[in-house]
Amino acid sequence: EDADGNPIFDGSLAKALDSVTILKTHLVLQGREGGIPRVWTFCLTSKELKRIDFPEDAYDVGLLAHSEMDTETVAVSYDSMLTPPSSIEISLTDDSQRTVLKTKEVPGYNKELYESHRMEFPSRDGETMIPISVVARKETMEKARAGTHVPVHLYGYGSYGASIEADFDTTRLPLLDRGMIYVIAHVRGGGEMGRAWYEEPKGAKYLCKKNTFNDFVDVARILCKTWTKPEMLSCEGRSAGGLLIGAAINQDPALFRCAILGVPFVDVVPTMTDSTIPLTSGEWVEWGNPNEERFHNYMMEYSPINNVKIGRYPACWLTGGLHDPRVAYWEPAKFTAALRHANPDNDNPICMKLDLSAGHFSASDRYKYYRELAYDYSFLLDQLNLADC
Repeated sequence: EDADGNPIFDGSLAKALDSVTILKTHLVLQGREGGIPRVWTFCLTSKELKRIDFPEDAYDVGLLAHSEMDTETVAVSYDSMLTPPSSIEISLTDDSQRTVLKTKEVPGYNKELYESHRMEFPSRDGETMIPISVVARKETMEKARAGTHVPVHLYGYGSYGASIEADFDTTRLPLLDRGMIYVIAHVRGGGEMGRAWYEEPKGAKYLCKKNTFNDFVDVARILCKTWTKPEMLSCEGRSAGGLLIGAAINQDPALFRCAILGVPFVDVVPTMTDSTIPLTSGEWVEWGNPNEERFHNYMMEYSPINNVKIGRYPACWLTGGLHDPRVAYWEPAKFTAALRHANPDNDNPICMKLDLSAGHFSASDRYKYYRELAYDYSFLLDQLNLADC
């Protein structure tokens, strides 16, 4: 509220405030609206609240540090699935006056060759619309719109109320340049659409966690009716995102051609039951305590290692770190064994790579990280017959 008691910011389930920066003539507010990070300015004189908008459909934006209270401009960090990270100075009185202070150089990258979109797909409950962020080369999207099936890579996370932003990542370019569409599914369990996107009863926490997996599968099925087909669809998730991928391929094994599960949390019930394992008791606020019957029974219904089916699974690439304190190395190892044992005649490879020197976040060395990612993408491109493209 302002000094007169009038509301400044009309928050809602879809519009949330994260922080307020006080300047001499304005307040600068940061939050989320419509699933995207936002920045607003509030003039202390005119009492006008105005959102700073950008031309792209989806992006990531945040306020940079400001040491001077008496200023006529603010600086923000900005990037999108098309635009490399940039620092932009924006006038407080006329936000159309903008100066790009610095942009990250990406050798060989031409933004004009690609396009990005924000879309929504309906979930199976008939009420929820699942936002997705899409990036691809323009000629790839033209083929997809014309009805030609193209390879699609679907990424998801959906836990802890964490938001997966539509940001820039140079490591996607090898996939895009081989004719793939890269899609981020902003499934429930994340925080993109506000707190209700995460919490019970209609989010994806505790006893409604299956909404995360259902949303992801629903997006994949719609993609297979529009741009691609199961033989050309791959998926990826890490950590709790690995749980998502494990549950998704269990729910519909024939929906994907290839799955990447990075340090996947797939042995849910034993891990959450044993409080001597580091971090377990702290995780009960996310998943529930399986020592309670209602949580135990619900977890058993989605825990990937307990729901492996007999039948043909997609090619799977699982990774683990010997020194991982969050997802122990035996989880991907057990899931690999379970998939192989249940499907001995599956001609799709089920592979695991264990790093004997890594923890949960893979390699801390930048170049080793790229080498590790190259293993993941080599497997992916080989399975989709894109390695020689």
